[in-house]
Amino acid sequence: MAAPKIVVLAGSVRTGSINEKLARAAARSLAAAGAEVTHISLRDYPLPLYDAELQARDGVPDSARRLVDLFLEHQGAFVASPEYNASFTPLLKNTFDWMSRINIEGRPPLPAFKQRVFALGAVSNGALGGYRGLTQLRAMMELGLGALVLPDMVAVGNAAEAFSEDGGLTAPRTSAFLDEVVRKLVHHAGALA
Repeated sequence: MAAPKIVVLAGSVRTGSINEKLARAAARSLAAAGAEVTHISLRDYPLPLYDAELQARDGVPDSARRLVDLFLEHQGAFVASPEYNASFTPLLKNTFDWMSRINIEGRPPLPAFKQRVFALGAVSNGALGGYRGLTQLRAMMELGLGALVLPDMVAVGNAAEAFSEDGGLTAPRTSAFLDEVVRKLVHHAGALA
């Protein structure tokens, strides 16, 4: 069986983002689990705030098309999402909204999200580790975008102490859980390869 291709991204482009640290840790774990990993930054895919009139006038931005093409080349994705007021980031919502506007002839609607598998994770300074935001992201992805999202979500609390100098997770139990979620993602994405 061919190695599944997994795209990894964080829902933040802030310098020093703790969720980008989680994305890097997930990318390393995915590679160790046998996946072919493409780690991206949404900074490289700038998009205006979604506006139907803008879309009608100018069409879908090239960055959204490039993201959809990238997702179509992969069987799965790991999304590390910051929690903003018990939800997920406007950056991530806007990105997925633009991606959802692309239809490809001969494919079902929402081609970047259907027929692939997603795993979610978050890091926060609080004890819940972004879990409330993950539940909101999960609902939007499953109900709004038709995505298959793994039930287990990686929520890493106490961000200031969560990562070692080499970028790994310091808590053995949390690190083992990330590896377990990643193995499940590789397994399910592998079935689609």
